[in-house]
Amino acid sequence: MRLTIVGCSGSYPGPSSPASCYLLEADDPRDPAGRTWRVLLDLGSGALGALHTYVDPLAVDAVLLSHLHADHCLDLSGYYVMRKYHPTGHQPRIPVWGPAGTADRMARAYDLPPDPGMHHEFDFREWSGPIEVGPFSVTPVPVAHPVAAYGLRVSADGATLAYTGDTGPTPALDELARDVDLFLAEASFRAVDDNPPGLHLTGTDGGLVAKRAGVKLLVLTHVPPWFDPEDALAEAVAVYDGPIELARAGAVYEL
Repeated sequence: MRLTIVGCSGSYPGPSSPASCYLLEADDPRDPAGRTWRVLLDLGSGALGALHTYVDPLAVDAVLLSHLHADHCLDLSGYYVMRKYHPTGHQPRIPVWGPAGTADRMARAYDLPPDPGMHHEFDFREWSGPIEVGPFSVTPVPVAHPVAAYGLRVSADGATLAYTGDTGPTPALDELARDVDLFLAEASFRAVDDNPPGLHLTGTDGGLVAKRAGVKLLVLTHVPPWFDPEDALAEAVAVYDGPIELARAGAVYEL
């Protein structure tokens, strides 16, 4: 399984990265031709343009939305236009998993009537339990955020990745990250600040989860442009002695 970080900026696109979007690729061992499957974890503001750098967006098989804040889902609007009006013709529907209400939320984002909305381009499905997309096994885990939000645990090729999405501290993160090869943890807040509860993690929070869960590699992401990512890194290093990296757009991880 290969992870490519398409966008990792927190809350809105930054000067060096779009907002949240992560490309996962894996070959299907059941396919003699070795078909490569591709899914996106989130498709936030500015990410669709950057995605062209790494893969043809029309080759994506599914989109998995952690929640419906703009910095995690809004570029689905542009993707709708691409799939509907591409010069090679209207593209086949692909599944989009997300919280309840995703289809209506995206229709409003592009000022469409709910019917048909984007239903001719996307097969909207609500998170209700584990799913499979080609070789990917995905388990959604409810997390702590002001709107319905999910962390995602994804396995393929004998490797497992956990993605927090956006969340405040919650016991659910320990099981989400248990023994994973890579823990993609948001770090929007700083531990030195007086932060509102139930909203985001600090670098300290991510490091403590990684320590308790036995994570093999911690990758800190979703740092807003107004903070220095090195602050999040320093916080995590202080509580977790395993490998830690800061997410950066274009980074690739082979798991």
